[in-house]
Amino acid sequence: MTDNKYFDAIIIGGSYAGLSAAMALGRSLRTVLIIDSGLPCNRQTPHSHNFLTQDGEKPAAIAAKAKEQVLQYETVKFFKGEAIKGKINDKSFTVTTTEGEEFNAGKLVFATGIKDILPDIKGFAESWGISLIHCPYCHGYEFRGKKTGIMANGDKAFHLASLVKNLTQEVTILTSGKSLFTPEQSEKLQEHAISVVETEVEEVHHKNGFIEHFSFTNGSQLAFDAVYAAVPFQQHSDIPASLGCELTEHGYIKVDHLQKTTIPGVYACGDNSMMLRSVASAVAGGNLAGAMVNMELTHESF
Repeated sequence: MTDNKYFDAIIIGGSYAGLSAAMALGRSLRTVLIIDSGLPCNRQTPHSHNFLTQDGEKPAAIAAKAKEQVLQYETVKFFKGEAIKGKINDKSFTVTTTEGEEFNAGKLVFATGIKDILPDIKGFAESWGISLIHCPYCHGYEFRGKKTGIMANGDKAFHLASLVKNLTQEVTILTSGKSLFTPEQSEKLQEHAISVVETEVEEVHHKNGFIEHFSFTNGSQLAFDAVYAAVPFQQHSDIPASLGCELTEHGYIKVDHLQKTTIPGVYACGDNSMMLRSVASAVAGGNLAGAMVNMELTHESF
């Protein structure tokens, strides 16, 4: 909590990207407010991987340590709550929270992440991030050599299959409907002994999020150790769009190579603006966003 109402920058989202941006700004003595509701998208994931010095650590532990370190910088403050509204002023921005608090800043950084839209399949949500996973780079090594499924269709399924095949020889694609592969893709899948099941998935049977088997609408069952799923998503916050930030054709916040959005003074970093969803990528994007915000503030005052 803070009594101050004006900051050099407000960062909406206090997970890996947001905290990384805050550290870069705090080390340059910029006044920063982080607003975060405390509900990261990977809160069910037991371990984080592919991040140097933190491989195998719990995501929550990484975030907690990061927050502790970031708040050692006296110019960085933290507000636990949800930002629900943003407004562009003449030379600043105003952010309003669900509690009715208003804060103002010269720059905005959105590190708000994305929200996965999970299918209405019993057991899916409970297994998401544990053994129902999204990324071979984040989770694939732990399930190497295991019986693996891919819940996707068409190009997405084919792309995932090409990556997963390097990790295990037991791969089955679950399209939950007529497969949409080109003749060339179908031939390649057959060449690599990757089977395709078109029957719709009815239920994910699991124990504490670890898959035991899938059941299908025709009464059949298949055992899996892990299943990759390509699910749709939406922006976790609608504030960027309400301010006029342009989205890409895939639904990410459009940013340039400096993490700038299409609205002057507004930056975005992390999962909301990049396809590669990982802690390492979020930290890197946040660090760059924080440095670029500081550079812009410097150019305006020096």
